[in-house]
Amino acid sequence: MRRDSLMDLRPLRTPAFARLWVGSTLAGLGGQLTVVAVMLHVYELTGDTFAVSMIAVAGLLPMIVAGLYGGMLADAFDRRIVALLAASVTFASTLLLAGLAWAGGETVWWLYALSIVNSAANSVVMASRAAIVPRLIPRDLLPAAAALQGISAGVMVMAGPALAGVLVAFTGYAWTYTIDVVLMLGLFLGLWTLPPIAPEGAVVKAGLESLRDGWRFLRKASNIRLQFVLDITAMTFGQPLALFPAIGAVLLGGGAITTGALTASIAGGVLISSLFSGPIGRVRRQGLGIARAVQAYGISILLFGGVLLAAALGMFAPEVVDAESANVPLIVAAMVALAVSGGSDNISAIYRSTMLQAAVPDNIRGRLQGVFIVVVAGGPRVGALYAGTLATLTTLWFPPLLGGFAILAIVGVLVRLSPRFRRYDALHPQP
Repeated sequence: MRRDSLMDLRPLRTPAFARLWVGSTLAGLGGQLTVVAVMLHVYELTGDTFAVSMIAVAGLLPMIVAGLYGGMLADAFDRRIVALLAASVTFASTLLLAGLAWAGGETVWWLYALSIVNSAANSVVMASRAAIVPRLIPRDLLPAAAALQGISAGVMVMAGPALAGVLVAFTGYAWTYTIDVVLMLGLFLGLWTLPPIAPEGAVVKAGLESLRDGWRFLRKASNIRLQFVLDITAMTFGQPLALFPAIGAVLLGGGAITTGALTASIAGGVLISSLFSGPIGRVRRQGLGIARAVQAYGISILLFGGVLLAAALGMFAPEVVDAESANVPLIVAAMVALAVSGGSDNISAIYRSTMLQAAVPDNIRGRLQGVFIVVVAGGPRVGALYAGTLATLTTLWFPPLLGGFAILAIVGVLVRLSPRFRRYDALHPQP
């Protein structure tokens, strides 16, 4: 195996970036503990899956508003201070959550309220942190930094939920929330040790004029605008996560184990693609890279739908498909398809993040990062609505099968109509 095929670790040679990355990874892992623990906690208090699903819905609008406003703050003030203040809000809300759990005073409404606060504050942290990274490392290392973020995301998604389940089962909610509080200290260390990072160039005061200024820039930035549209397309038509519980229960069998295996496969694909991301940083045509990665994502979702169709037709199926008896060959095939989808999405994310950080001027980077967060967080929720609604009206295999075809068709047309996007050159980045 060629050494240059493996992950480029050079960004970690910059101490400030290394501290920020380690701290963010630890805090993200702790955040996953709390997200899963709150879901389990709400279900224990209510016994209602709808109440659990409403945690994400309740936090969506505050997260969007905070992401956009946080981006404006990052373009108006010292980004280190903005991130520290937002992280302090997250820390305080998690500390209060742990205190309530230790005192036995937690209620469903407290869990909802503190989850909303966490979601909003984390949006501000993410927008500020993403705008900070290009000021810490050279531009040619931005793809490698984005790949390292993929490693963080893969670890969080794979290890966080499983660890949260174990901690809740063996230690209880109070200890689980407390561990998140401790892990979050790593983020403070990474942010506190940064130098002041004020935006460069003309600064617009946070408010409506700042928002309009960002919108005017986005209207002219066809490359950035198209990458947002491509990501929304992929997440709207190719996000089958909401179907996994039903797939494990009635189509592939295996119940919760199958659901967990399918979810972990996506994270596994993210990890593997990050580990072998060395060549990604040497690609200059990053617009084409995004297009090809999203098309690969569409193909993988199409194949996943094909696997589900095969299961519906009874291929390789045991006599009974339920939580105790599973269609193992097709579960393995589904896991492979989903791993490819996770890897493709991660490669697309590396190019999109690099383009956004390299092509956007520093004094407007925070606002565009805020929009990026809204796209990344909002797309999967729209995708869950698409998949859930269509599966209810038709059958489980139809949404991913149709979605895969839709992604390929829409991406093909949009990229064909955008020669400027196809010609995007990483050595001469243009928004």
